[in-house]
Amino acid sequence: MPPIYRKSKLLRRSRVIWGSFNLWRPRLVFWTGALAIGVISVGFAKLADLAQRTFTGVTQSGEWMWLLPLVLTPLGFVLSAYLAATLFPNSQGSGIPQAIAARHLHHDEDRTKLLSLRLAFGKIVLTILGLLSGASIGREGPTVQVGASFMLAVARFGGMAQAKGLILAGSAAGIAAAFNTPLAGIVFAIEEMSRTYESRANGLVLTAVILSGLAALGLSGSYNYFGTADAAPTMFRDWIVMLICGVGGGALGATFSGLALYAGIRIRRWAQPQPLKRMLILAGFCGLIVATVGVISGGQTFGTGYEQARGAVEGHALPLLFFAEKLLASFLSMISGIPGGIFAPSLAVGAGFGSAVGTLVGGSIALAAILGMAGYFAGVVQAPMTAFVIILEMTGDHQAVIPIMAVSMIGYVTSRLLSREPLYHGLSRVFIAAAIRARRAMEKEGGEEHAAH
Repeated sequence: MPPIYRKSKLLRRSRVIWGSFNLWRPRLVFWTGALAIGVISVGFAKLADLAQRTFTGVTQSGEWMWLLPLVLTPLGFVLSAYLAATLFPNSQGSGIPQAIAARHLHHDEDRTKLLSLRLAFGKIVLTILGLLSGASIGREGPTVQVGASFMLAVARFGGMAQAKGLILAGSAAGIAAAFNTPLAGIVFAIEEMSRTYESRANGLVLTAVILSGLAALGLSGSYNYFGTADAAPTMFRDWIVMLICGVGGGALGATFSGLALYAGIRIRRWAQPQPLKRMLILAGFCGLIVATVGVISGGQTFGTGYEQARGAVEGHALPLLFFAEKLLASFLSMISGIPGGIFAPSLAVGAGFGSAVGTLVGGSIALAAILGMAGYFAGVVQAPMTAFVIILEMTGDHQAVIPIMAVSMIGYVTSRLLSREPLYHGLSRVFIAAAIRARRAMEKEGGEEHAAH
């Protein structure tokens, strides 16, 4: 065989191999990123649980230590708000509005201001700081921003150009791994994040959810978030509970989201002359009220509310006013400007509301708590399919499929009648508007410099 022929054959083979590598590299990077989101979500969950146990342990360790939150919580709020404003801007709040806003932006630089590895790190650290301080926040919303940030950064490294689809995939992977609810992750991405069906993007979502779910499953094992429930309507009063949880939970959720959107507008106007100073004052004030409510409730309203919600799902009635106290603590934590989500606290509020309804009407506490979660959660996020699927997967209560579905729909309809704009999408408009203003200012400045030359 002539040397020239052998060289040309080797050259063609190397081009095929290299072309094949270039074809597979983005896929391998994407798969690695999805697996990493699962690992990060599990690590985040364990650190968040440790932070909450540490706060509870410290504040219950001595005779007068139950008063410690009156100092610790306001200071923690101020520190968290300061770090969020100075070191990690756009890390405040849940993180889901940032991910939604990033999908509406057209420039990669604008998306990076909302989703980046730096922000993901800050989001994890400051959410844990909030839980160490007793804030009524959750880690699930922040996991969405972390997942979207990580997927966008990894995909940029792999040369993938589908930014909107990747944000969707990272968000879904975060929810799926955070709650161990793969179906809810997919439904959340379609119903809440995108509000449309995009076949190509949803292929990315499905792949990311599967891989992140496998990673989380390998580390944490198979489990239901709230254990396994088998509550089902057996009496006429249980159907009355269903109606009250749907209408009442939806109205309560609409009140929370409407007040949150209104308060956000008022706070931004009030803080305008001295934004950092005034936001720190607000954070300290909110922290003090959260601490006061927590002390009055015997420590029940601090943290995510997971233990209280699980107890209600298992049939243990919560205090009648727990849901109102938890709602107030969650609302103040949200508007304070500290990073932290509302998923888990919303489920706790819903479980508390359902428990109160079940106690007053005389129905099953477990069923009432599950229906209360469905009605209130659907009312807050105005995403009935997500509410139905996520609660069904978290409780494993297949005997109450129809009641959970019905209450989710009733809660959604009630909320839409009272509050026209969904909470997360309303909050995302703030980030979109800020990005557009910054982009226009930059373009104007660039145009003036060009004219000067």
